[in-house]
Amino acid sequence: MAAFDDAIEGYLAYARIDRGLAQNSLEAYARDLTTLAEWLHDQQDIDDPAEITRDHLTGYMGFLFDSGRGLRTAARHRIAFRQLFRFLTEEGILKADPSLLIEAPRHGLKLPSVLSEPQVEALLAAPFTDTPIGQRDAAMLEVLYATGLRVTELVRLRREDLNISAGWILVRGKGSKERIVPIGDRAIKLLDVYSAGGRAALDPTGVVPWVFISPRGGPLTRQAFWYRVKHYTKLAGIRVDVSPHTLRHAFATHLLEHGADLRAVQLMLGHADLSTTQIYTHIARERLKRIHATAHPRG
Repeated sequence: MAAFDDAIEGYLAYARIDRGLAQNSLEAYARDLTTLAEWLHDQQDIDDPAEITRDHLTGYMGFLFDSGRGLRTAARHRIAFRQLFRFLTEEGILKADPSLLIEAPRHGLKLPSVLSEPQVEALLAAPFTDTPIGQRDAAMLEVLYATGLRVTELVRLRREDLNISAGWILVRGKGSKERIVPIGDRAIKLLDVYSAGGRAALDPTGVVPWVFISPRGGPLTRQAFWYRVKHYTKLAGIRVDVSPHTLRHAFATHLLEHGADLRAVQLMLGHADLSTTQIYTHIARERLKRIHATAHPRG
């Protein structure tokens, strides 16, 4: 880590002499930057500041959250490496500052509500599958929870986007970006039932390109599906506010609670930045705290 250590030492000398930082501040910066250097060396095999990219720093912020650091601590680490890379850029050691677009962690972050796994099970079981609409809605809810799609991505899903035999779907997300997302056996089964039964009844000619369609033969709208979710929430006896996006939250949180890798969840959700996905680590952590406080005899 010699090159990075030299860069840190150079910055600390500058901060002490030119900026007149207090000894306590210098020591705090040294600790935080050393932690970054060790993480880059151990996890990314990087020792040279010139090799560091924005993605590396985003991953480091994820590491801070995953290791239990709070928002204030993460914000302090960000300030430290922002100052370091600004110094290295101004000194001509780096051509570009990789930390410029790393956003500050937001204090007072409001976490979205997430359904428990039993609540999700109740919601998914709510549609009556003896009608075409019930088969469609059962498949939609299951696909939404199995894949974490945005509701717009779900209602715009085309038949050509399904690869049932391979167990994945092609998702056309924001900015025309495409991604492959796996789907589970339960979702595949309900899609098969819907395709052979309910969908064939709604589209007898088989020419409508959309997977999920309305009784009029057009694509189901976001608003119409929102009302269907509200309807099934009431049928399931769930007394919290639920929207289609709630199942996206549940998808991500439940995956992380069961040990999924954060970057894998990021790819499936279609997040451009890992920091957007990190909110779900907070949700999972808070849920575990509540479970512990409720269930542990000394909680």
